Amino acid sequence: MDFCKEFNARTAHVEPGLLLPTRIDINPDRTFTFITKTPTTSYFLKKCANIEKGTGKPGTAPIATISVKHIYEIARIKSIDVNDRPLEALARSVVATAKTLNIKVVL
Repeated sequence: MDFCKEFNARTAHVEPGLLLPTRIDINPDRTFTFITKTPTTSYFLKKCANIEKGTGKPGTAPIATISVKHIYEIARIKSIDVNDRPLEALARSVVATAKTLNIKVVL
């Protein structure tokens, strides 16, 4: 019960229904720690592109477009979770995810 109360208190600012990746460590003495991370890259891409889901067939015609500005904004948000990677590498990863969702990145 303590976990539920603490988790709800830490995630009270998050909009309901948002999926948050969370790492939970439970010790033998029944104590716990948890770390909530930022939402997935695909969530941010779909939100920027105003689409509900990606295409079922990657590599076909693009279903939406977003700008490079959005890519770097998403990479900056995701850098909170992975401190050791440069922003440019994260941006490339975001572009790759956009490609699998058939979202075209434009300048």
